[in-house]
Amino acid sequence: MSDVRLTTSSFFVLGIIDKLGEASPYDVKTEAARTVAPFWSMPHAQVYAQCDRLLEGGLLSQVRRESGRNRRVLTLTGQGLAVLRGWLDDPEFVPVEARERGILKLWFGGRPDVLAPAQLGEHEKTLRGYEELVGGVGELGELLAPGQREALEFGIRYERMMIDFWEWARHRDERTQDR
Repeated sequence: MSDVRLTTSSFFVLGIIDKLGEASPYDVKTEAARTVAPFWSMPHAQVYAQCDRLLEGGLLSQVRRESGRNRRVLTLTGQGLAVLRGWLDDPEFVPVEARERGILKLWFGGRPDVLAPAQLGEHEKTLRGYEELVGGVGELGELLAPGQREALEFGIRYERMMIDFWEWARHRDERTQDR
């Protein structure tokens, strides 16, 4: 194995391929869009680049499927699985970078009365989607893999917090204007 520098994006790719068992880079980006995109996204070009790096580093193996487009299918090697398991078991804390555009606009002088209605609408829509997912799945413990229920709960709580924040910002702005 060459010395490949592993990043969160590397583990993103390893984790999705592990969940699927085998995958093409296209499968990785499709599964990511279907599952983790609400809380972790990665540009498509980066997915392909990571697959190439991990393959070169010996963490993935590749076979060519002759049917159709002669596409390549990737699987984790034993070393790739060990590296992924080690990362999953590492309790290291890394601070969150929320990257909320509306908050950045507030910082630079955006007005809550202008920003809050759209922000509230989008966060409420996202929350409804998460809650429908929970309602549609029923007993989530049976259908979601370990950790997926907790990730969904994070999304629900995050959206509720953002709704609470934008309500606060809008009403605070109204109170300030009354002075």
